[in-house]
Amino acid sequence: MVDKLHEYTGYLGWVHEQRDNLKEKYGSWKEQHKGGFTEFFKNLLLGTNGGTDGIQADYSHLYRKKTRQELMRISMAVTGIEFSYAAETAFVSPTLLKIGVEHQHMTLVWALSPLIGFFLTPVFGSLSDRCPLKFGRRRPFIVLLSIGVLLGLILVPNGEKLGLAMGDTPSWQNLSGASQSAHRTSATKHDYPINSTQTYSNTEYSVGNHPWGIFFTVLGTILLDFDADACQSPARAYLLDVTIPDDHARGLSTFTIMAGLGGTMGYAMGGFNWDATFIGMLLGGHVKAVFTLITIIFIICVTCTVTSFKEMPLEMLQMPIGELQKDIQKEEQTNILGKPEVSYGTLVDEAENKEMGVKDVEEADRSKLQRAASLPPPPPDATLLMYLKSIVFMPSSLLKLCLTNLFCWMAHVCYSLYFTDFVGEAVFHGIPTAPEDSVERMRYEEGVRFGCWGMAMYSLSCACYSTIIEKMIHKFGAKRVYITGLLIYSVGMFLMAVTKNKIGVILFSWTAGVMYSTLFTMPFLLVAHYHAKGVFETNPDGEEKVIGQVRGLGTDLAIVSSMVFLAQFILSLSMGTIVSLSKTTTAVVSVASFLAFCGAISAKSVLYLDL
Repeated sequence: MVDKLHEYTGYLGWVHEQRDNLKEKYGSWKEQHKGGFTEFFKNLLLGTNGGTDGIQADYSHLYRKKTRQELMRISMAVTGIEFSYAAETAFVSPTLLKIGVEHQHMTLVWALSPLIGFFLTPVFGSLSDRCPLKFGRRRPFIVLLSIGVLLGLILVPNGEKLGLAMGDTPSWQNLSGASQSAHRTSATKHDYPINSTQTYSNTEYSVGNHPWGIFFTVLGTILLDFDADACQSPARAYLLDVTIPDDHARGLSTFTIMAGLGGTMGYAMGGFNWDATFIGMLLGGHVKAVFTLITIIFIICVTCTVTSFKEMPLEMLQMPIGELQKDIQKEEQTNILGKPEVSYGTLVDEAENKEMGVKDVEEADRSKLQRAASLPPPPPDATLLMYLKSIVFMPSSLLKLCLTNLFCWMAHVCYSLYFTDFVGEAVFHGIPTAPEDSVERMRYEEGVRFGCWGMAMYSLSCACYSTIIEKMIHKFGAKRVYITGLLIYSVGMFLMAVTKNKIGVILFSWTAGVMYSTLFTMPFLLVAHYHAKGVFETNPDGEEKVIGQVRGLGTDLAIVSSMVFLAQFILSLSMGTIVSLSKTTTAVVSVASFLAFCGAISAKSVLYLDL
């Protein structure tokens, strides 16, 4: 009948059919949620079950292997984060420079976010370990930090316009159109009054006053930089929570692949000339078009992640085995009597929901209790002083891992934040402070654009290397893979500093992808391995020592992740001085090579257990 309807009415009949299906599904949903959307979201976040006793959610997915597609969906949030990073690194500095922030103050702007993040990220990690919401422990923080990223994506391209609305004085630019900067800022020619050409000639400039514009843009930069970095910790913890230990290596490699793909597409999107498209004209210029598109992509990516798999709430993780056994027995009695079943998630599988005799109950109970016992236990209750002491005086294994990760991030930040300037000056022999119409300035802008393609290659390399890093760990061991990845980057940056040519920019940028994949995967795989085995130390004979920890997995992941903030803070304060003393931007890649070599030496002393 439906085929006949399609035959006679074509697409119109299909549309009516889909409409009827949606009405039917909505009616069924409305019967199950009589309180409407308000009650639905209340139950989702607070875990109220409409007066029904027991936890009626199925958590059996936590105990099965995930497909590659499922791991990709779980990791979609980091794809959106890397899109945001691409917009930040490409356009934040030009935007700040245009509204009056001087070069010597630029490093202070970049230092504010890591200074805040270094102290707050471990706190967020601890709070996520103890989050009591039924929505989960990690996903509420992913959503919260994503809101901060969205605010940053809105404020950065619109900060100048908001400042003008607050009473700032606009800056006049060369309105003849004879010369344009490589990266347009958030204001376009149409943002200025028409009579501006009556006062100023086409070749003169006047500096406007942008206190509010600077405030909004800097605020957006801090929100974007801090929240994008901090959001990675609960995103990783969420991945590790909803996957079994055997999937951790594959999951983290997938996480890194998705990050690399996001960075590649983000940089490519920034390099595309949106001014020549309808979208660019509609949205108000190149930068606004890029930020608007990335904002939409970011929302889609985060939504895919937080709706992928349910988390085991803290209430169930803290449930004693004895109470758990009572609930299981109560459930089985209900099933035997023929009453409606109550699904206890990880305690009941689809196969176990079938009718069973009394003889099967005892065996099923043992299976369920074994699974419940295999869950990673929540961190024990501790006073604030005990908790802070456990962070300061952490096990030596975590301390060595943090030191290694610090060297790695310092080496990578040298590349990611200052690489395009190195290409513009050292490779293309341009001068950023030269007049806009001069040959030196045009060389510099050309070098900056070429450097962006090098960074796109590094992101692509990261995605490619991440597809094989898991197999390499199984074949060669985690220690060799960790150290080799750092040495490859160190050699690549050294050769780039020596050659200083276009081919080297593209070729040796691929080694940066190997480095990024390594530091994005190895430290967190090791932390997850420590917690899965409950081992953080070994005795002098190499035997493993199982010890209890006040900190949870989320806290330790956040502590290791916070090294990116410390690395960025140190380099923001020191890199300008290093370049000034050396009188060449070649120092950027030279320092990156040296720091990666230090990281390789530090990685030799990291505890790998049997990984």
